[in-house]
Amino acid sequence: MKLREINVLWMVASFAMSAACAQAPPLTLRQAIDRALGKNPQAAIAQADANLATAAARQARTQLLPQLNFTEDISRGDDPVYVFGERLRERQFTQADFALNSLNRPLPIGNFSTRFSGSWIAFDSWKTEKEIHRADLFRQGAVAAVKGADQQIVLRVVSAYQSVLYAQRTEEVAEHEQQTADALLKEVTEHVLAGLAVDSDRMAAEVNAAARKQELIAARGAIDLAWAELGATMGVPDLHPTVLQPIEPHTFPESPLADELALATKSRSDLIALGKALDAQSEAVSEARSDFGPRVSAYGNWEEDRGSLTGSGGNNWVAGVQISLDLLPLGKREQLAREAAARTRAEAQLTQAQIDMRLQVNRAHIERQTAQLSVETAKAALDQAAEDLRIVSNRYKAGLATITDLLRAEDAQRQVQQSYWKAVYSNAMAYAQLLYAEGVLSPEAAEELE
Repeated sequence: MKLREINVLWMVASFAMSAACAQAPPLTLRQAIDRALGKNPQAAIAQADANLATAAARQARTQLLPQLNFTEDISRGDDPVYVFGERLRERQFTQADFALNSLNRPLPIGNFSTRFSGSWIAFDSWKTEKEIHRADLFRQGAVAAVKGADQQIVLRVVSAYQSVLYAQRTEEVAEHEQQTADALLKEVTEHVLAGLAVDSDRMAAEVNAAARKQELIAARGAIDLAWAELGATMGVPDLHPTVLQPIEPHTFPESPLADELALATKSRSDLIALGKALDAQSEAVSEARSDFGPRVSAYGNWEEDRGSLTGSGGNNWVAGVQISLDLLPLGKREQLAREAAARTRAEAQLTQAQIDMRLQVNRAHIERQTAQLSVETAKAALDQAAEDLRIVSNRYKAGLATITDLLRAEDAQRQVQQSYWKAVYSNAMAYAQLLYAEGVLSPEAAEELE
């Protein structure tokens, strides 16, 4: 079988495989991302943190509301003070109760007490308002962290999806190379039998065929591993492999580095979360200062006491306003120092994150440019390698080149093919990395890679 016939058969087989896959729609990148966002534990953890912060913000607001309590107390005893006080509360005190024997050795009595009590902080030097604001800032930071977690998942899915695509493309190249090597071995064997080639040519062709078979085995193993990684990233460990729609070479839009840095500054969720954390810590410092101020609270209590559950008794109430001021706030001073130190730390964290962001955007910008140029260079090399192989094949058939020359040309074409497809997928991944560094990698933006 001639090499040209092998190429034709390989193209026919590829077309048939594509037609078979068309019957069962392949998994698209957007579908993989949507399933990952719905099943990945990292997304669930980030959303739970946001829900906790939202609940904490609502809880902080409850401090502005009055507190109301209900108590039903049932007691019995013969303690002199207890008996004296309960008889007064029940409005059952008589002249006989003043007898010394009754005062010193009273008979046991019971009491059923129904009590409503309430309190309300009227003023606490705005400490509660600052605490509410701080809780809102934490909630906003947690919501931004959810967006950041989603972007991390999208990037991981894109990377795993690209790995499967590259592995499948590598397998296609390996299968084609093995078929070509087998055909070459058959052709060389025929030439040896016809006296047109030496036995060493056949041995070289056998070694080449064995090497191509090993590469095909390794390529198939790489596909299994790539699918396992994609399933784990999607949160679907039992994901069934299928043939994905290959991604064709793209020329992605370019932007000036200054615009990319400006976009990242306002879009990066980690910077937003750290900024909210810094604002919240500033509120914590202000809250600690407010704790030095006076506190005004109102309280009230209504109580009914009865000798039996259904009997009559007496009721009473007490209401008042309390003003308190800590005259020796040593512990509050230390708390203020702690909050101020935490604010300094938050400022340093935000500054470091901004520095890291600039470096990440710069790196992603350069890598995207490099990847795009690599695709163009690899495409030119691919065309040149195909032409070189055609010339060497013709020369070998005419007896003007050795089998070593032919194997060397085939090896060069194989390496160039692998380099080309690696450059294609690296280019798509570099663009995804740039979007992630800018803080705009969303499921919709990832569709540009398809």
